[in-house]
Amino acid sequence: MTSPSGRIVYVNGEFLPEADARLSIFDRGFLFGDGIYEVTSVLDGKLIDSDLHMARLERSAREIDVPLPVTTKEIVEAERRLIADNNLVEGMIYLQLTRGAEDRNFLFSADLKPTLVMFTQAKKLIGTPVEEAGIAVKSVPDQRWERRDIKTVCLLPQVMAKRIAKAEGCDEAWMIEDGFVTEGASSTAYIVTADKKIITRGNSNKTLPGCTRLAAALQLAKEAGFTLEERPFTLEEALNADEACLTSASNFVVSVTKIDGKPVGNGKPGPMVSRLRALYLENARRTAI
Repeated sequence: MTSPSGRIVYVNGEFLPEADARLSIFDRGFLFGDGIYEVTSVLDGKLIDSDLHMARLERSAREIDVPLPVTTKEIVEAERRLIADNNLVEGMIYLQLTRGAEDRNFLFSADLKPTLVMFTQAKKLIGTPVEEAGIAVKSVPDQRWERRDIKTVCLLPQVMAKRIAKAEGCDEAWMIEDGFVTEGASSTAYIVTADKKIITRGNSNKTLPGCTRLAAALQLAKEAGFTLEERPFTLEEALNADEACLTSASNFVVSVTKIDGKPVGNGKPGPMVSRLRALYLENARRTAI
């Protein structure tokens, strides 16, 4: 049951009321952004795409050379306990792994103990207004570092991009580098061309390997007979596309109906993206744990 003092959260192996949770001011995640994170959606009280998120967590941890303090199986067990303890039916679980805590120094001790925290967030994911209306996107320069394939907690460029987008009445920012769309501030970007091809970037250090991208775009789209082309696309291509969309753990698959104030296609969610969303949700519910 949810604690009278708030949510039950996980901190380094303990399940605590959020008011009792404590982290060191010397944690390197706080001082240096020296850490990684994952966000896993919850539908009907079950984890969505859990295996994909755990695989990406392991990869990010290897890339920054931080050992997981527990196994991914134990992490999933802890997440499921948090769902039960907080009566979470629909929302997300946030997980953050940092290198650990010690006095501030760019260099770190070899035997540093990592910090692992997890908490739930209740949020409506199904039946939201964007399903019917789509979302508006603002293009902004991509000012991030070169290892975007690591799901780092260093999110200041994305925070600023989303703030710019919100100031112009948009729901998301698409980041632009050398004239090409890299990805959304917290999502993967796609367009549908006039000849009905779904275009999205291939994985590289330019973008985060999205879990919803892998499940929805690569796997389900191909199974449904859609033509998928992995390549960069320009902002101009996006503005002239028949349809556009984004994928993320919290949005699943959502149509982009406006970019920089201009309608995409007829300015309404299109049939291919709507079909892809339906396929994703059907599969997500079937494979949830």
